[in-house]
Amino acid sequence: MQLFNGIFFHGVGASSAALCYTPEKKVRGWSWQTYWLAQAAVCWLLLPVVVALITVPSLGQVLKEAPRAAMIQSFLLGMAYGVGGTAFGMAIRYIGFSLTYAVSVGLSCVLGTLIPPIMDGSISTVINSSGGNWILTGVFLGAVGIAFCGVAGRMKEKALSGAQGYSFKKGLPLCIVAGILSAFYGFAINAGKPISDLAAAHGAGNFQVNAVYIFSNSGAFLTTLFYTLNLHRKHRTFGEYKQVVVSGALITNYLMAALTGFFWYGQFFFYGLGHVNLGKYEFSSWAIHMILLVLFSTVVGMVFKEWKFTNARTRQVLISALLILLLSVILLTYGNYIGGS
Repeated sequence: MQLFNGIFFHGVGASSAALCYTPEKKVRGWSWQTYWLAQAAVCWLLLPVVVALITVPSLGQVLKEAPRAAMIQSFLLGMAYGVGGTAFGMAIRYIGFSLTYAVSVGLSCVLGTLIPPIMDGSISTVINSSGGNWILTGVFLGAVGIAFCGVAGRMKEKALSGAQGYSFKKGLPLCIVAGILSAFYGFAINAGKPISDLAAAHGAGNFQVNAVYIFSNSGAFLTTLFYTLNLHRKHRTFGEYKQVVVSGALITNYLMAALTGFFWYGQFFFYGLGHVNLGKYEFSSWAIHMILLVLFSTVVGMVFKEWKFTNARTRQVLISALLILLLSVILLTYGNYIGGS
């Protein structure tokens, strides 16, 4: 039952992440950097502190006892994750959302899942243990399914809008950087394990990882802050926080940014709950989360009729991708079940 709770929580977190970009459609009169910094302040700065205060008993004592090295490492790895997020946004401008998503999330899925057991020397144990091969097969199929989603998305973009304005020479390197650095968020959580262990000892239970988000998310916020402030300086858009050209839009913009931050933080919150419930193969959390994220993001796109005018071949590739992603989650779940029995 604990395993299925973990999968369920990962599903809720992935659903939250899949929805986090939808409020942006209602933002008017704000430049990208204004909206991005406003939502980042909610997601990466405000909510991690507020939720940790609510869910982690004796938080002050936990932070006092936590190893300094764990706090610094989690913070620095979070900064790297923030750089990856910025590279992701820049890559979209050059090669489109779908291909960026396929390359970046596919890399992040594989690297973020396999590097931790490789680094700590447990990968051979995983391969030779009960359920380990099922998990590795699930990770591989997940990467294949994500790639198929990228192919379907590229077909859609070419059919509906053409490929004008794309620069693969600029976009692909940014995708690779985004994929590698996005995986660092999983590393930040692993680096903060001494902190979450202390939180658990003080009675945090399944909410123990919330103590780590104070460091990993604030690191991501710092890099985001540097980048967006530079854009504000360059384009002279600081005034948008007080006034926008579109009448009555300012309050709506703040609400939409807050909602985006709430959804985005929701994926972290439920990721933590899913992570602590997987048990022996908790390293597979990152793969499960990434695969479900792509799966639900694609479904959200279908609900919003983004694939309505695509041809039959594109829809066939898309359905194939969804089936592969679903199969990969089943294999990952089964591998965890076998390994925990």
